[in-house]
Amino acid sequence: MCVPLSEKQYNKNGFIPQHGGYKNLYSYKKAEIIYDSTVYFCNKYFDKRDRTIDQMVQAARSGKQNIAEASMASGTSKETEIKLTNVARASLEELLIDYPDFLRIRKFKEWEKNHLYVKRLQELNKDPNCTYETFRKGVENSNPEISANVIIGLIKVASYLLSKQIQKLEEDFLKEGGLRERMTQARINQRRNRL
Repeated sequence: MCVPLSEKQYNKNGFIPQHGGYKNLYSYKKAEIIYDSTVYFCNKYFDKRDRTIDQMVQAARSGKQNIAEASMASGTSKETEIKLTNVARASLEELLIDYPDFLRIRKFKEWEKNHLYVKRLQELNKDPNCTYETFRKGVENSNPEISANVIIGLIKVASYLLSKQIQKLEEDFLKEGGLRERMTQARINQRRNRL
């Protein structure tokens, strides 16, 4: 039987907490949709020789990959988890600059927050199980203005989720400490059990 990687990382009697499980994080799910959308968008709207493709795809990939890496590192380093989660947010922020640039240079409009399509996008984003398929009509729309704005909306949601995630990580660290505190407590508990 194949045990999921996140379960292999967990020792019930040890001081390393269960970690991994990034595929269940809403931030990771959104980042994956953003990555897939960016690959599609860049292949459709940029010349194959344009260096922008590589930069945008790498920023989208970095957003997704750093969430996964942060989750896997969380068992032994809360500092690394927080840093990598923030790198993911920073990568998506870089990408968030690229899409409005695309719109501005081509004389398209970025949607205002009260735009009818923004409201629809907000409704779709409320579904915790949404996937690329949920947004396909918008992302793969023949109008590049719609496509770019849908992706901008996704990035804004992912950035918000990552900000909340970082805030929660900070709160958890202040309450529970990190690996050193858990290691010390584990040794104290072991000594008590021997008495």
